[in-house]
Amino acid sequence: MVKQESESANRPDNTAFTQQRLPAWQPILSAGIVIPGFVLIGLAFIGIGVALFVTSRSIQVLELDYTGDSNGSPCSSCSQSVVTNCKCSLNFTLTTLFQGPVFFYYGLSNYFQNYRRYGASKDDNQLYGDLSYFTSPSSSCSPYDYDSSKKPIVPCGSIANSMFNDTFTLTWTVNGTTNNVPLDGKGIAWWTDYNIKYRNPSVTPLKNAFNGTVKPINWAKPAYELDASDPSNNGFVNQDFLVWMRRAALPNFRKLYRRIDASGDYQKGLPAGNYTIDIAYNYPVRAFNGAKKIVFSNVSWMGGRNEFLGIAYLVIGSLCVVMSIVMLIVYAKFKFPDEE
Repeated sequence: MVKQESESANRPDNTAFTQQRLPAWQPILSAGIVIPGFVLIGLAFIGIGVALFVTSRSIQVLELDYTGDSNGSPCSSCSQSVVTNCKCSLNFTLTTLFQGPVFFYYGLSNYFQNYRRYGASKDDNQLYGDLSYFTSPSSSCSPYDYDSSKKPIVPCGSIANSMFNDTFTLTWTVNGTTNNVPLDGKGIAWWTDYNIKYRNPSVTPLKNAFNGTVKPINWAKPAYELDASDPSNNGFVNQDFLVWMRRAALPNFRKLYRRIDASGDYQKGLPAGNYTIDIAYNYPVRAFNGAKKIVFSNVSWMGGRNEFLGIAYLVIGSLCVVMSIVMLIVYAKFKFPDEE
C-alpha cells in the first residue's frame, strides 16, 4: 500500500504536456517541396548578393600610402627612426565630386592589436576614473605601469602607450586659393565607450586628478591636455583615445580619424580639385615592417565597401540553384516507383 502511494506521488500530472500528447506537425520532405525550396532560396540569395555587390562597388574609396618606404615618397625622410617632429605632405586630385558623407580614416598594416597580452595590458578601473588605481596601477599594465622613477603611469598599459599620434590637416586649392577643409572629430568613438566604459575622475580641474603620476612613455602630452581646443575632449573620454583603445581584430585595419564637416562648399562631399594633406609624422611603423595609409570613404545603406558579403551571397545562392538541378536530375532518374 505504501509503495503504491509513493509511486502515485512521483507520477507526472496527467496533462498533454507532461504525458507528451501535444499535437505535432512533422513535415514530409518530398522532391516536390525540397527542389523548389532550394531554387527559391538560391534565387533570393543571388538577388541579395547582386544588390550588395553593386552597392559596394558604388562606394568611393581613396587610399594614400604615406609610410615613406620608397625614396620617391613625400614622407621618405620622415620614416627614418632618427628623425623626430617631422612633417610631410601628400597631394592628390579629385576629378569628380567625392560624394558625402565623407569619412577620413588612418590605416595600419601588420599591426597585431589582437595579441592577447597586448589586449590585456590596461587597467579598466583606472580608465573608469577610480583614483585609487591612479597611484597603484594594475599589474596587468606591466611593464608600462611605472616609469624608471617608480612613478605610476596614467593611463597605463601597452594599448594606451602605443596610441596613434600622427595628425593631419586637409586643404583644398581652387583658383589659386588654399582653403582648410573642416574636419569634425566629435562622435567618432562608440557611444558605449564614451558614455559607459570610460570615465574621467570627478575632479576639477582634471589636471589635479593626475597629480603624482606621469604620462605614458611614448606620449607627447598628458591625458588632460590631449585636446587644447576642447576641454571636454580630454582625459579618458578623448575621442581619438577611445577610437584607439577599441582594438582591431585583424592585423590590417583602419580607424576613423575625422569626418568631413558637411558645411559650406562641402555639403555634398569633397568637390573636384587639388588637395593637400599636411602630416605630422610621429608614429613609427618600419620597425615591425608595418605600413601607414590615409583612407577617404563614403558609405551607403549597407555601410562601407565590403565586396565579400555580396560575393558570399552570390556563391551560396548559386550553390543552392546547382544543388536543386542535381537533385532534380537524381530524382528524375532514380525516383521510387510509388512516387510515379
